[in-house]
Amino acid sequence: MSTKRRVTIAQIAEEAGVSVPTVSKVINGRPEVAPDTRHRIERLLHKHGYQRRVSQDEGPAGLVDLVFAEIESPWAMEIVRGAEDAAHEAGASVVISVLHTHAGPGRDWLERLAARRTDGVVIVASKLSTVVQAQLSARSLPFVVVDPEGEPAPGVASVGATNWHGGLAATRHLLELGHRRIGMISGPADMLCSQARIDGYRAALETAGLQVEPELIRRGTFLVDSGHDHGHALLSLDDPPTAIFAGSDLQAFGVFEAARQRGMRVPEGLSVVGFDDLPLSRSAWPPLTTVRQPLQEMAALATRTVLGMGRGEPPETRRVELATELIVRESTAPPRS
Repeated sequence: MSTKRRVTIAQIAEEAGVSVPTVSKVINGRPEVAPDTRHRIERLLHKHGYQRRVSQDEGPAGLVDLVFAEIESPWAMEIVRGAEDAAHEAGASVVISVLHTHAGPGRDWLERLAARRTDGVVIVASKLSTVVQAQLSARSLPFVVVDPEGEPAPGVASVGATNWHGGLAATRHLLELGHRRIGMISGPADMLCSQARIDGYRAALETAGLQVEPELIRRGTFLVDSGHDHGHALLSLDDPPTAIFAGSDLQAFGVFEAARQRGMRVPEGLSVVGFDDLPLSRSAWPPLTTVRQPLQEMAALATRTVLGMGRGEPPETRRVELATELIVRESTAPPRS
C-alpha cells in the first residue's frame, strides 16, 4: 500500500512564490514576514496539512537550524528535503538560515540561535571558524557540518561524500568509452570537494598511463554560467577534448549550452558527465550521465546526528563520507573515430 509523501517546505515555497527561508519563518512563528505573505503561506500549510509536530508529554521534540551560505540552487533544495524528512520523523522542526556569504556565521546569527532556543545546528558548505566553534560549544549547542568546505577540525562532526571516488569513476567511464583527451571543470580551489574530484580525475588518467594536461583542468563555481564559460574555453583549444567531466550537474548543463552554441551535439560530438544527480539531470536532453551524490541522505544523517548529540548521544564516527555512484545515462558515448 503506497503512502502519500509529506509536502516539503521547498514545495510550499514554490507554490506560494516565496523563498524557502520565508516559509520557515512562518512555520516557526517569526515576525518578519508581511501579513499578506504570511496569510498566503498559512493557507497553503493548512491545505497540505503541514504541522509542526509536538509531543503531548514533552512539548516540542527539537528545533534544528539548517544554515546555508547560499540557497538559490536545486542542490540546496535536496539538502532541505533530506533535513526536513529526518526532522519530521523525529518530531522536530527545521529553521532555515541563509548567510549570503561563505565566510561563515557571524555574531548576529549566534544571538538569534540563542533567542529561539535551537537544539542543534546543521551547517552546509560553509566555513566554520574556530571562534564560531567555540561560541557554539560555550552555548552547549551541538553542530554538524554537511559537505565541509575545508578540512574539518579535530572533533568536529561532519557528513560528506566520497568525492575522490566519484571523480575517479566519472573519468574511468569516459576512458572505458575510448576517450583520451578529457576536460575537467571543478569548483573553487579552497573547497575540499573540488580538489577531491580533481584528484580522482588525475588518478584515473595516471592509472591509464595518460599525462595530466593542465590546460584541460578549469576551476570556477559550481553554477551553470561557470560550466558554460569554461566549456567554451575548453572547446576553443587547438586540440579540444572529446569529453568533459563537470564538477556539478549545473556546470554540465552549462557545457551542454556551450556545445550547442558551437554546433556540437551531445554525445555525438562531445561526451559530458556531471556530479550530484539532481532531479533535473534525469529530465535534461540528453539525460545526463552523472555521479550521484546522496544529498538527501547526507542531510538526513546530519540532522539525526545533531538531534542525537542534543540528547547526549555522541556520534559513533565524527567524520562520515557516504558513497557516490556513477549513473550512466545518454550524455556519454564513444568518441568519433
